[in-house]
Amino acid sequence: MGLFDIFRKKKNNVEPESTTTSESLSELQSETLSQSNSETTTSSALTQPVMEQVGLVDEHEADEWSKALDKKSEAIHDLPESESESESESESESESESESESEIEVERNEQQVYDEGLKKSRTGFAERFNRFLANFRTVDEDFFEDLEETLVGADVGFDMAIKISDELREEVKLANAKRKEDVRDVIIKKMVDLYEADGVNEDTQMHFAPNGSTTVILFVGVNGVGKTTTIGKLASKYQQAGKSVLLAAADTFRAGATKQLQEWGERANVPVVAGKEKADPASVVFEAVAKARDEHYDILFVDTAGRLQNNVNLMQELEKMKRIIQREIPDAPHEVLLVLDATTGQNALQQAKLFKDSSDVTGIVLTKMDGTAKGGIVFAIRNEMHLPVKWIGFGEKASDLREFKPDEFVYGLFKELVS
Repeated sequence: MGLFDIFRKKKNNVEPESTTTSESLSELQSETLSQSNSETTTSSALTQPVMEQVGLVDEHEADEWSKALDKKSEAIHDLPESESESESESESESESESESESEIEVERNEQQVYDEGLKKSRTGFAERFNRFLANFRTVDEDFFEDLEETLVGADVGFDMAIKISDELREEVKLANAKRKEDVRDVIIKKMVDLYEADGVNEDTQMHFAPNGSTTVILFVGVNGVGKTTTIGKLASKYQQAGKSVLLAAADTFRAGATKQLQEWGERANVPVVAGKEKADPASVVFEAVAKARDEHYDILFVDTAGRLQNNVNLMQELEKMKRIIQREIPDAPHEVLLVLDATTGQNALQQAKLFKDSSDVTGIVLTKMDGTAKGGIVFAIRNEMHLPVKWIGFGEKASDLREFKPDEFVYGLFKELVS
């Protein structure tokens, strides 16, 4: 089953939130049934109201479920024999149920972040397709020209727009489509199928050094794309995950860059290695790498300058930094992440091409996704660059930076367009 069919099934049969909640609560139901078989008659009698509430998730029903569990615990507490053992089992069961509910909430939030973050792009796509389909009369040459213009306007890239158009000319389903809705579904399915095919063997995982070694992650990108902010957000995420994190303020030429990174460091309780204003960026990197290695930091994030993406001196500086890093930690940097601003569309694609040619980029961080009404840049990056998007930003808070999930992205972008 392809990605398009999976998300279409989500759309028409089960919303993602309901699916996740149902699966998790089903596990709880199984646990409850197992408990009822092993406990006394008094405990078993109280299991039924709990089971009746297992499939319910709104606030009132959750309260009822909680009350039932409380009554169950009280009944077990009153049993004359094995009292302490029963209490311990009850507490363990409550903790397990609490953890499961927490997992449900985390997953729901993940889906909501994608849904809300892609709202502007989803609306923009819908408006463009609706304008395109409003003129639909028959599948002819004018139809394909309008389609290509619509796709390019949505930032999917010229190459992919032409590729989609050419492949659709041979599409039997399109030739037989009579309703506008059928035409729309065929086009979107082709987009999703090509996107999925381009992503075969794509490595979206973050790579880290072996245990005991420092992972070095280099961030590149032009000024204004949110590079320093992205580093701060990731530092906060990994620090909260229990990793020791160090930041290197190697963007010494942009006024305020070091101070901005230091503010993020304070917010995340993460130290920052900084040099003097206009200092040699490579000297800051050397000091940071030595500190990270000697003091056994788990992760070192390196902020770099981004004056002009085609500036030869800038590219030479990046190469110098990499040589210094590799001299101290031979297998580093473990990731070179290119930060792109989604709102800049095709300019972001040009930046990706230039940096990929000179920086050995391993992945993309796409920021400000919530601020664009186009959203097709993700398709263009995969189709033309064959670079994985590893992180995607939907807002200003650290929690708004999320690991990129292609299936959630496709669903969030097209769910209101497919019937």
